[in-house]
Amino acid sequence: MATKLSLPMVDLSSPDPLSTSNSIRQACVDYGFFYLVNHGVDTELLTSVFQQSANFFALPLHYKLSLSRKEYRGYTPLYSENLDPSSHPKGDAKESYYIGNLEDSTSVNLNQWPSQELLPDWRPTMESLIWKLLEAGKKLMSLIALSLNLDNDFFEKTALNKPDAFLRLLHYPGELGYENLCGASAHSDYGMITLLVTDGVPGLQICKEKFKQPRVWEDVSHVEGAFIVNIGDLMERWTNCIYRSTLHRVIPTGKERYSVAFFLDPPSDCLIECFESCCSESSPPRVVLGMWQPT
Repeated sequence: MATKLSLPMVDLSSPDPLSTSNSIRQACVDYGFFYLVNHGVDTELLTSVFQQSANFFALPLHYKLSLSRKEYRGYTPLYSENLDPSSHPKGDAKESYYIGNLEDSTSVNLNQWPSQELLPDWRPTMESLIWKLLEAGKKLMSLIALSLNLDNDFFEKTALNKPDAFLRLLHYPGELGYENLCGASAHSDYGMITLLVTDGVPGLQICKEKFKQPRVWEDVSHVEGAFIVNIGDLMERWTNCIYRSTLHRVIPTGKERYSVAFFLDPPSDCLIECFESCCSESSPPRVVLGMWQPT
């Protein structure tokens, strides 16, 4: 049985950015995960998002499949993804819906939207959430910059001038009759940072030592009103592996579960090289210079 994990808490509204950035650094070094409170996204909007998400996933499968994912935008059905093929051949027990960046006009036109006749409030609700999460994410990245001894606008100038941002709505059904089947099998996120909102149903677990066997999993508790933030592979490499991109998964609990993940990544032409503050003669860069390419 997994133990419950007590993650650090970061207050985005704190008047002391230095203290907050120090807390972020410790959290990213020790866990790669932390809670984010006072993020500026109100409870009423989040309640509406979860309701709208549930309304979409309750639609007939044939309609959802008419919005199947193209250009990383749209619907993915149950078992269509398998993040860890060694865990179960069936695939992951989740369905999802991707919405891409709203800042770039070309990207916006690639998004797919459910019919306004079926779900009249769906698109404006999701767009409102994306803008709010982008605002919170940019503010958080300025504190992460400070935590790395960078100027607070470093990411604003390099990674967030044209961010590659995606919202992913996720639905995990209850019991499906398969043993050892994960809602999301073990993986790390490949990008910069992820902001996660859950409906309070448990299931998320992390493994701090991803290269050790056997893996030790710990439960991440729900904290009302808090986002769960985690570091991705890109940020781990950017920081010369000082900040950890932690392995995580979602296990079934017998209850239906909804969550919303917001992936905040740099544009594809962003130059990725180890930060000077994260390397030295005794600790040279582990990753060669290169362009960011999502996989």
